[in-house]
Amino acid sequence: MNVNIRGENIEMTPSLQSYAEKKIGKLEKYFNSPIAADARVNMRVHNRDQVIEVTIPLQGLLLRAEVGQDDMYAAIDLVVSKLERQIKKYKTRIYRKSRQDSRQAHESSSGSIAALTQTRETKTSEREDSFKVVRNKRFVLKPMTVEEAILQMNMLGHTFFVFNNANNGETSVVYQRKDGRYGLIEQE
Repeated sequence: MNVNIRGENIEMTPSLQSYAEKKIGKLEKYFNSPIAADARVNMRVHNRDQVIEVTIPLQGLLLRAEVGQDDMYAAIDLVVSKLERQIKKYKTRIYRKSRQDSRQAHESSSGSIAALTQTRETKTSEREDSFKVVRNKRFVLKPMTVEEAILQMNMLGHTFFVFNNANNGETSVVYQRKDGRYGLIEQE
């Protein structure tokens, strides 16, 4: 895995860069083969906090975490810890899903696992009765089940997730309700 580190309003010392590469590189131990993705690391100073944001796009999965601390070394440790929890959660759910699917396949003699994907997200803000798009992201939507979309939404830390529903082939949205449960929006 290649680690691309960028600093904003912070001096990137060789020791800080080396520490971040070493810690983030240890995430490869959770995968069977070397990761062919580039980890994007953005370090910045915001007010008094030193913030680190790490994004690792993998096939069918996007790992992302952001942490702000007084000390950048502590922030690096915390962001790696967050990413480790995401990976473990993802692997546990995939393991459970594969066991459940194999049981269903044994019972019905057919079963399949849909591919995971990334999401499309647009953030907007209202200013003086007009809407202004402040961020635009584009992603390829691959088919996935509702459960896989909820898993991806939770791993990203978002409250909604746009995906291509594997059950009906249409674009759908899952979202987290205020009561902690989930909702699904489908086209008519």
